[in-house]
Amino acid sequence: MPLILGIETSCDETAAAVVDGVHAVRSSIVASQHETHAPFGGVVPELAARDHVERIDSVVGDALVTAGCVPRDLDAVAVTVGPGLAGALLVGVAAAKGFALAAGLPLVAVNHLEAHIASNRVEHPDFGPPAVVLLVSGGHTLLARLGTGWAIEVLGETVDDAVGEAYDKVARYLGLGYPGGPVIDSMAGNGVAAAFPLPRAMLDDSYDFSFSGLKTAVVQRIRRVEAAGETVDDATVAAGFQEAAVDVLVTKACQAVEGEGVPSCALAGGVAANSHLRARLDAVAAERGFRLFVPSPALCADNAAMVAAAADPRVARGDFDSLDMAVFPSLRLGEPISARRRVRDVPG
Repeated sequence: MPLILGIETSCDETAAAVVDGVHAVRSSIVASQHETHAPFGGVVPELAARDHVERIDSVVGDALVTAGCVPRDLDAVAVTVGPGLAGALLVGVAAAKGFALAAGLPLVAVNHLEAHIASNRVEHPDFGPPAVVLLVSGGHTLLARLGTGWAIEVLGETVDDAVGEAYDKVARYLGLGYPGGPVIDSMAGNGVAAAFPLPRAMLDDSYDFSFSGLKTAVVQRIRRVEAAGETVDDATVAAGFQEAAVDVLVTKACQAVEGEGVPSCALAGGVAANSHLRARLDAVAAERGFRLFVPSPALCADNAAMVAAAADPRVARGDFDSLDMAVFPSLRLGEPISARRRVRDVPG
């Protein structure tokens, strides 16, 4: 099996991993920037890029040491080229190019969203097409169909805010800090969702999503309650918001599974770590008779093991990228990077 070094710097996680084939993660190192960005309530692109520059060498070194290997043991270097923050992506790609050039290794350009989907392959050898994928993160919320040969067809996506972005905005309004997803998920368990009812947007036959209005509805409802001289605790707000958001995600995922006639559904992306979403989808899958694949929480967040896993099929068939590869901040799921790259042979 090919031994692959993965590098990921698309947003605010500096990550490197060594993966032996698809299923054996020998190391996975992630340096979070949450403390850097928390005072600003969100990721500051320039600060993210600077942090990546400072950390990338040590993170890659730690990944190699933990895996018990040296550069000559590797078969390839895989790196995220998009989507993501341009400056952040450039740091990872530059590091990957330098490492590959120095070690005489081939390069593989990886789509960050496809890497999230590939995270399911790391822990679930039987995961594969045909399937529906619900990909949920701070920047993306979409449904896709996996077809023959792992062809990806986007079925629907958010028309405004991603669900992770909505979590962050609600948390910011409540003064709960950044990132908002984990703290709201934790607080919601102590609240009563029924005491803070909220609307569900776009619950129709469409596979598209909308979460901008949900954040606005939270703010408006809090203001109405306060205007009436009443109070509502943050845990109840969190519970009501999370119930509304998860209800839409689960409903749409089930519609896609049944509408596409596939036997399984996979979760992917940072919000896939949400405990309520995982529990609700697991219950519905058991009730309706489809298989649910979910990565462990560590593989839901941005990491480099998923990048290496996504590159494995291309490494196996000798399909590599040139040293002049670019970054593509607005790269879409299923968009072929091959149309914008030059393939080169494996170095002798």
